[in-house]
Amino acid sequence: MNTEIDWGRIRHLLKLGILAALMVLAGDMLLGWGVSNPAVTEVPAMLSRYLSVSDGRIFASALLGLIGIPMECLCWFAVYRMIQPYSKTDAHAYRAGIIGCLAFGGCGVHVPCCMAVYLLKHFYADNPAAAMQESMRWISWFLLPATVIFAVFFFLAIVIQIKAFVQGHTPLPRWCWVFSILFGLLFAILMRMIGDYGLTNALATGWISIGNLWMMGGLLIVSGKRSI
Repeated sequence: MNTEIDWGRIRHLLKLGILAALMVLAGDMLLGWGVSNPAVTEVPAMLSRYLSVSDGRIFASALLGLIGIPMECLCWFAVYRMIQPYSKTDAHAYRAGIIGCLAFGGCGVHVPCCMAVYLLKHFYADNPAAAMQESMRWISWFLLPATVIFAVFFFLAIVIQIKAFVQGHTPLPRWCWVFSILFGLLFAILMRMIGDYGLTNALATGWISIGNLWMMGGLLIVSGKRSI
């Protein structure tokens, strides 16, 4: 089956995926860099750090995610190409996850998240007492539905990828299941445990992109050995 694997295309997608992940991580860090403000009591402490984010940083984060997130998702087809010759069922399910994330990740979740930060900031400037209430209403109506749908496809892709590697439905060693985006979630938990600092908050905000970097980088290294 190795003759059906286009290693050149796979490695190209993995490299492009690393570039896209760095782009989105930069946007996430622009949005997430800040510390809680104990003087603010009208919104939760975790959200008070967004009140100091400039409009320029919010716009830059939205733009980088709008471009970078679809690129990240399309580069997941590197994994699809490794699964497809070995398991049509897993490949189709993984592709469904990619398409769902592609549809809802950038415009459906990331950009509205940036809009939520923008609105919270300006609601607070106009009426601190009502800022959280107004922000939550907007989030519930416009952001939450897309986030739930995105999460379904996102975790579908993650579960199928781990399953495919564990069951040997790729040309790479089974232990490569460790190169999962879930690494980013574990990394974010570690950052939160370290404390409320600008850098740790920024890195925790970009956990999906950090997970992508871990996944793409690890698979690129291992696939390089297999494609020689």
